[in-house]
Amino acid sequence: MMTDFPQALSIAGSDSSGGAGMQADLKTMQERHVYAATVLVAITAQNTLGVQDSVPLPAKIINEQFTSIADDLAIKACKTGMLADSEHVSIVVENLKKYDFGPLIVDPVMVAKGGATLLTEDAVITIKENLIPLATVVTPNIPEAEVLTDLTINSKEDMIMAGQKIKALGAKNVIIKGGHQASADTASDFVLLENGHSFWLSSKRIDTIRTHGTGDTLSACIAAELAKGVDVETAIITAKKYVEATITDGIIVGHGHGPLNHWAYRKVAKNAKL
Repeated sequence: MMTDFPQALSIAGSDSSGGAGMQADLKTMQERHVYAATVLVAITAQNTLGVQDSVPLPAKIINEQFTSIADDLAIKACKTGMLADSEHVSIVVENLKKYDFGPLIVDPVMVAKGGATLLTEDAVITIKENLIPLATVVTPNIPEAEVLTDLTINSKEDMIMAGQKIKALGAKNVIIKGGHQASADTASDFVLLENGHSFWLSSKRIDTIRTHGTGDTLSACIAAELAKGVDVETAIITAKKYVEATITDGIIVGHGHGPLNHWAYRKVAKNAKL
């Protein structure tokens, strides 16, 4: 008999250092009290200093992972992360059309924190034309939004325009993450909802390099909240607070762009009402 415990799916690449990718998704979903399943699309050899190598998996095993999950689990929301190239984006799109895994969060991962390219140029077109139209929420950072929209983003007005252009690609809701925008005090994200309502989410900018996996964590938290039946706006606000907590109460791991503290909300959440 099928359990009704909330279940979510991460469709992404593996980060051998555990800070980003599928590992960050699993930790986040677990901390948000959601059972996490996975479809592994690519494997990376990486650490806090950078990505040393990566290999996409064969189509056959990716398809079989989707089938195995669909045959047994009750996935209520899913998210995508690193998808490598156009071929693998298309494989994922075909499976998402085949199986109903609930709301889809698209994190258009293009570049690792250390600067390594995680998405080929031809895959950007496939994401824009085939994956984003399936998305409930799309969560690009500023560099990713610039690639998706062919805009140069230097201001809040530019972020608003980028959000509108990405929504026009077919996404229901869009978050333009403003962490890359120069500001001494705050990091502000622009949120554009399906109903046309828009707002800004701002948090205090923390002076740290230990932010590896922030994008994965944000999108995974949104997916987890949606799997629990939370509305989109509340899920986005909760995810922003959760990520802020993981950065605020940091941990020291590695010698470069260190990972987040995924269990930090246990101490911080009382004040953040998570």
